[in-house]
Amino acid sequence: MTLHPQIIEKEGKKEFVVLPYEEFVQLQEEIEDYEDLKDLRSAKETEENAPTVSLAEVKKELGV
Repeated sequence: MTLHPQIIEKEGKKEFVVLPYEEFVQLQEEIEDYEDLKDLRSAKETEENAPTVSLAEVKKELGV
């Protein structure tokens, strides 16, 4: 992703960044995807040794 920021200074110090709206939305989506990935990895780690049931077993139990 390429960003085109405009930096606004206040009293000679960088204070704010302005992005085109489309870039802001894309950045927001990237952050949400990253957060989802972190949550998935955490859940996989937490459930690593949890008991599992195969799809075939579930189908048999449900009579499908």
